[in-house]
Amino acid sequence: MIVGADGTVLGEGWHRGAGTPHAEPAALDDARARGLDVTGATAYVTLEPCAHTGRTGPCTDALTRAGIGAVRYAVEDPNPVASGGGEVLRSRGIDARHAPLRAAWEVNRRWIGAVAHGRPWVIAKWAQTLDGRTAAADGTSFWVTGEEARAHAHTVRAEVDAILVGTGTVKADDPALSARPAHVESPHQPLRAVLGMSDTFGAKVWRDENAIAIRSHDPHEALAALEAREVRTVVVEGGGTVTTAFLRAGLVDEVHAYIAPAILGSGTNAVGDLGIGTMGGALRGQDVTATALGVDTLVTAFFQRGPQ
Repeated sequence: MIVGADGTVLGEGWHRGAGTPHAEPAALDDARARGLDVTGATAYVTLEPCAHTGRTGPCTDALTRAGIGAVRYAVEDPNPVASGGGEVLRSRGIDARHAPLRAAWEVNRRWIGAVAHGRPWVIAKWAQTLDGRTAAADGTSFWVTGEEARAHAHTVRAEVDAILVGTGTVKADDPALSARPAHVESPHQPLRAVLGMSDTFGAKVWRDENAIAIRSHDPHEALAALEAREVRTVVVEGGGTVTTAFLRAGLVDEVHAYIAPAILGSGTNAVGDLGIGTMGGALRGQDVTATALGVDTLVTAFFQRGPQ
């Protein structure tokens, strides 16, 4: 957001996706489209302006050319390739300062975590009964939760770069792995990734080229393959063997557990043996929330601690 000396908003913008202009040039373009002069104005941005050339040019150069007088950025860029924009601006006489804001960090939490760890941010997602079952003893799993919970899961799919499942899930359920959020005509469709050594030729997941097979059982190799495709966020949707493998490897950053008010008493567990033998060793999430979705409840927990 570009703001004049009198507090008037001169331009607004946001990054619409990889390869598109970053928020700063978008806001500057918005101001130009309004016929407004931004000389001496202050730019308020979520992330420290980049100082490198990637798919787009440096935001520091765009701000300098426009005559911006001051910049306030809420989050310092963790990417060593793109960071340092604040110092570059200060060297050019622009009053650039880091102004920390928790809400801004929350908006970028997944991206920041992915960049900081050099791998995609992993969301482990499953739907379970009150007693932790994802399927009945006969293998049936449709539907554990109701329409509201399933609609929410589709909204999340439309926000991430990839969905990953194991070959066992593809064989058992033949899922489409598409994003179908309500009231969105043409949502973003994430990359579909299948982990495992078994052949799943002919399954719905292979209906077009927006899918990859990762011939491995190693979660680290899976994330390396996704990183090579510039994936920043991935939802691991199972089954339980794959979810457990990611948890055992310490590669889960966020959990979405959709809990239905049902009890089976037997069947498939949401998570398998993690090698934890005592309560003191339990994996415990941070920033936990519980959201009612119809009769079901979504419990969200993070396993990367944020700023305090």
